[in-house]
Amino acid sequence: MAENITKDKVKSIAKLANLSLTENEIEKYSKQLSEVIDFNVSKLNKVDTDQVEPLLNASGLTNVYREDKVEPGLTSEDALKNVKEIHNGFIKVKAILDQ
Repeated sequence: MAENITKDKVKSIAKLANLSLTENEIEKYSKQLSEVIDFNVSKLNKVDTDQVEPLLNASGLTNVYREDKVEPGLTSEDALKNVKEIHNGFIKVKAILDQ
């Protein structure tokens, strides 16, 4: 099973890695990366996994869900109780944008 890494893939990888490559280097790395992938895939294909169960969750943890219930929150008066300045029922703060 030959996995060919095209020149375009090498260029894309080089761009992601912020590398500038010459055309000779692109050609060279295309061949080398293809060989490395082929070698590793051939090694993985030789591993006997017949008696190995698929791993569905590495940590063994599960999500704990709860019912989504509406609960009462603060009233406006309670929320504004400790505010220094109030304007029309809102918290008044120093302006941060110039007009």
